[in-house]
Amino acid sequence: MDGFKRKTPEEILLSISKLHRGSLKIYIGAVSGSGKTYHMLREGHNLKQQGIDVVICAVSTLQRPETVEQLGDLERVPSIHWMKDGVEQKDLNIDALLERNPEVVLVDGLAHCNRAGARFPSRLDDIKFLLSKDISVITTVNVYELEEAMEVAHKLTGIEVGHCVPSDTLELADEVRLIDATPETILNRLEEGHLKGNQDAAVFKRGNLGVLRELALRLVAEDVNESLEEHREQMGFSGPSGAMERILVTTQYHWNGSIYVRRGQQIAKRLNGDLHVITLRKVNKPLSKEGATFRRSIMKLVEKIGAKFEELPLRNRRCIPQILVDYATSHKVTRIVMGHSRQTRWQTLLQGSIINGLLKRTKNIDLFVVADRASQEGERILPAHIQVVKEPYKYKRLSRQEVQAKIEKIKRGRFKVYIGAAPGVGKTYTMLREGNDLIKKGIDVKIGLLETHGRKETIQQIGELETVPRAEIMYQNVRLEEMDTEAIIRLRPEVVLVDELAHTNVPGSKRKKRFEDVLDILEAGISVIATVNVQHLESLNDAVEQITGIRVRETVPDSLLRAADEVQLIDVAPGALQLRMKEGKIYAMAKVEQALHHFFKTGNLIALRELALREIADDVDERLESMERKNSLRGPWRRKEVIYVCVTEIAQADRLIRRGFRIAHRLKAAWHVSFIARGAAEEVGNKLEALEKLTATLGGEFSYTEVGSHKQIPQVFASLASGAGATQIIVWNDAMVRKLLPLARQMDVLIVADYAMWQTSGNKVK
Repeated sequence: MDGFKRKTPEEILLSISKLHRGSLKIYIGAVSGSGKTYHMLREGHNLKQQGIDVVICAVSTLQRPETVEQLGDLERVPSIHWMKDGVEQKDLNIDALLERNPEVVLVDGLAHCNRAGARFPSRLDDIKFLLSKDISVITTVNVYELEEAMEVAHKLTGIEVGHCVPSDTLELADEVRLIDATPETILNRLEEGHLKGNQDAAVFKRGNLGVLRELALRLVAEDVNESLEEHREQMGFSGPSGAMERILVTTQYHWNGSIYVRRGQQIAKRLNGDLHVITLRKVNKPLSKEGATFRRSIMKLVEKIGAKFEELPLRNRRCIPQILVDYATSHKVTRIVMGHSRQTRWQTLLQGSIINGLLKRTKNIDLFVVADRASQEGERILPAHIQVVKEPYKYKRLSRQEVQAKIEKIKRGRFKVYIGAAPGVGKTYTMLREGNDLIKKGIDVKIGLLETHGRKETIQQIGELETVPRAEIMYQNVRLEEMDTEAIIRLRPEVVLVDELAHTNVPGSKRKKRFEDVLDILEAGISVIATVNVQHLESLNDAVEQITGIRVRETVPDSLLRAADEVQLIDVAPGALQLRMKEGKIYAMAKVEQALHHFFKTGNLIALRELALREIADDVDERLESMERKNSLRGPWRRKEVIYVCVTEIAQADRLIRRGFRIAHRLKAAWHVSFIARGAAEEVGNKLEALEKLTATLGGEFSYTEVGSHKQIPQVFASLASGAGATQIIVWNDAMVRKLLPLARQMDVLIVADYAMWQTSGNKVK
């Protein structure tokens, strides 16, 4: 958007009206007890320290010790008390607040319904009124109290909600912050008696806590995505952001139309993306009776699954690729789903190939071609879990090895990871605070490795925690320091705190990476609480580069996150993070301007935040599925999938391998990487070894096949994939694909776009 364009009178009036309106911030959590009120009160103190006039009204601590402690010296405007069904209720005292006229009001319970005869029927209406009087409001809400989540929450958990707020409530907020808490944390608080005043026991079932947590993560991710797209439009960026999937199914009014729609729905669910369905109709040509029947069927299905549906006019068949690409580009589609071509070679020559036409015109859109065998085998349903056959003989005596394995698992320390979208969100701060809380409970906690980066707030949180001295290592005549893993194991604290899991140790260290130190500490029976940023996950390396334009060199395998007993997200809105940066609370002031114009640009932070929210939502879903939960936000599981990744050139190999892993992981699929090239393995050199190591790190199987000619690659690959029982193959969009497709009709084929050709968010599309 041109920054020099003159604003319209309407835009000027809107801007002026916003100057006289208070701002709204909403803390959202999965359930009561997540810590929403605690964080809201803490923010109130921070604002007060900055000289901002803050009051509280209708805040309910429920006598939770940590929350009561946060009340401190915040001024309270008395609320209006009344009884409902024997339970005391608190309404905002609007008149008293108007008379007091503070800059900010802290208030609990956004979904609260007021007493009969109150000025407004609900707390949301109260808040809107205060905002119109230029009084800012910070408030709290549980995810199941939002109208758009209430029905899903009820279906999956059985929770009944008395009052809710409209679906567009989050859109009213200037800032939404998720307070993430793991089920383990909530259940511990409940056991310790810190969650008084909660009546609905169904909420606090472990499975329900996981469902509601995932729902909160996904809901906030959707809200973040809307703000990301709005920001990108304002900046004049085009193309997908790299943080969210958007699936487009193209189908016709035929017997197999619903199969493609269902397949698209299942893909969208597993990838947590939006779903669009389009059909192409020739202008002024009426549908046959059979076609009209299929049209009603498809439209009914699309409405049922909540997808977006459009009919597009078609002049002739050769226009189809361009129509699809234009639609996909304008709607920021990341993947097009369609069926295999059924044309003969001569028909393709005469009429043109739709798939080939798409491949020529798309640079940043993947193409998913659905297997032909769906028509013979019926509807295929994506698995969310590979069911393991249980031991039929429950009285069978365990072998010595099995006994030892169970003992080792019992002896292993617990592992908790705090993850964030970027540096400075508060991971280390929260880790230290938890360490001090554990000390108060009589648990032996020590700091194994701490990186404060000179942040005063973080240093203040060290409190009573003792630090294990670092080990000194000489490297190139320079004395450097690393975490002293051997000393930690020798001291044997119950819990050790470790910062920055992705750190690479000094050459000459016993272990190459810090996370390897952590794994050894866990094996020694010592529990670990650690921190990491989402951009350091190995499989997200390409997505992060696509978003930021920066290649992250230090990574941790995704399996590390899955090995953790708890993974908790520390969520901070981009605006708040940038403010911390400007105040010198993240980096030294000399680095602030550079950071704000590079990694900490608004578009980068929004996209990374969305990536983190969706990644942890997936992690929650994985854990729920491991409990064999019947209801899944990402759909049911049915049959086993086998993914086969075809690599034919070194340049893009690691990208394709990571992509293969991401898909296989979401489908709970076994996966293979087949590198096929002309020439002996020795000629490829160290790069081949690195690719094999990457595949092994991500849990796949790697093989190398030599061919005499490039022309042999499609046939060899199709044969290898078929022999391995592959249900889906993944390939680059290159010349080889056109020859491979006719040989792979019985398999789904994902043709991956060359994302290296373009970048988003930080730069306009190249």
